[in-house]
Parts: sequence; C-alpha cells; structure tokens
Amino acid sequence: MITVALVDDQALMRAGFRALLDAEEGIEVVGEAADGEQGLALVRAAVPDIALIDVQMPVMTGIEATRLIAADPVLASVRVVILTNYGLDEYVFEALRAGASGFLLKDTEPEDLLQGLEVVARGDALLSPSVTRTLIGEFVSRPPDRSTAPGLECLTRREREVTALAARGLTNEEIAAHMVISPFTAKTHISRAMTKLGARDRAQLVVFAYESGLVRARET
Repeated sequence: MITVALVDDQALMRAGFRALLDAEEGIEVVGEAADGEQGLALVRAAVPDIALIDVQMPVMTGIEATRLIAADPVLASVRVVILTNYGLDEYVFEALRAGASGFLLKDTEPEDLLQGLEVVARGDALLSPSVTRTLIGEFVSRPPDRSTAPGLECLTRREREVTALAARGLTNEEIAAHMVISPFTAKTHISRAMTKLGARDRAQLVVFAYESGLVRARET
C-alpha cells in the first residue's frame, strides 16, 4: 500500500487528485492540506510514503515545506513530488535542490500520475533522462556552489564516472553501455555514490554533481 498526502491550496485540484487516487487499489490518501504549513504538519503526523505538494502556496511555499521535510530525520522515508502548472521552471529546480524526488504537471495524464507514484515509492527519482537534460540546460548553467555541495573525495573513480553520466541524463543501461559494464553494476555504483554523498535519490545526486562542479552544463 502506497500512502499519499495531498498538499495544494486549490480545493478542486485536491478533490480531483483524491478521486483518482481513491479509485486505485494499492494507494491510500492519508490526508489533505491547503497550504505548506498545514502540509508540513500533515506529513509529520501521518509520515506518508509520498507527499504531493504544490510548488506555490500561501503561508509556506512548497519549496520551503520540501526543505523542512528533507531535513527532518524522522521523515527520511517520505518522498516529495512537486505539483506545478508551469513545467520546467526555476521553482522546479529549487524544489529538487530542496530535496524533492521529482515533479508532475497538474494536467498530467492519470496513468502517468499513477506510474509516477509507483516509481517514487520504489525510491527512484521521477525524472526521465529528457527531463534531466532539460533541467541541466535551463537551470544549471551557473557557477557551481561548492560552499553547499558535498565533497566528492569519498567517491571512487568509477563512482565519480557514473555520477557524471547520470547527471548528463543517461539511464543505467546507457551508462552500462558507455562504461562497458552491466546495468546491475552501473546501478550498484550509483547506489554507493548516493549513500556516500547522502543523496536521497537520483534527482539529488544530479544536483550534487552540478553543485560540486563535477559536471558543467556546457559538457552535456
């Protein structure tokens, strides 16, 4: 059973998502909230598997709520998926930096929403390679901020290589082909890199790669 918290200031939007999710076996909506502050309280009380959070809300933004959720060790199992009307914009990248596991457009198709929730519940990031590349091109063409980025000295040469390739938007299969290793080995290297860097998921690993200067946008 995947448990989900809905956080959106638009009542009609919450009702639409809830109707869809309530009709799906294997998914339980544990509560709703109308702003970021209420959403944070709901997540702390219910500790859902996934929190669907609108990026722009009154009282507390979705980005700030995401940052507080990601920083709370008690909520380490909670995965945040940002809801947005705007597609790939600066808000989405800031949400990923804050700890979100991905994002969905509010007008996404029902089957894509349900599949996305399954992806995030497995611990993966809700970012396709094409989305990763778009994020790279649009929002990471800036000087790396090494003051906040984790150090990469703890990574082996192989782990640094797979991290760089993942940051360029390659799938595990593409990384494996590029490095002439098996997809399982590629996945293992990525998992170890995430553990060493304290990355919650692949999305945060991508952010770390750019924040540290391991990869730059012009290299993609």
